[in-house]
Amino acid sequence: QVQLVESGGGLVQAGGSLRLSCAASGRTFSTYAMAWFRQAPGKEREFAAAIGWSGGPRFYADSVKGRFTISRDNAKNTVYLEMNSLKPEDTAVYYCAAKVGQLSPTKILYNYWGQGTQVTVSS
Repeated sequence: QVQLVESGGGLVQAGGSLRLSCAASGRTFSTYAMAWFRQAPGKEREFAAAIGWSGGPRFYADSVKGRFTISRDNAKNTVYLEMNSLKPEDTAVYYCAAKVGQLSPTKILYNYWGQGTQVTVSS
């Protein structure tokens, strides 16, 4: 089993920045890819960003490309999401997820999920 715990959410003003962290515990293999998804009220959970656990390509949703950066620290088994130029439409619960194999934007392919952390962007 892999446990994922997100942190770093909060309330920020539009145009501001926030960094989310996802700490993984339990066995985490080098083949695990990590991703961030988000879910706004009344909407489906949507893909935001993904990265191979051992490095390699990174993939972003068009809605966050150029503003968000996903990274990881393998020594700490931690994945980060640096969010810049935040907009009110970025308001959502952000979830960390993990899967075996290559990164993917498809949520049903992810095996492990964190509890989520709330991000609220005010105008």
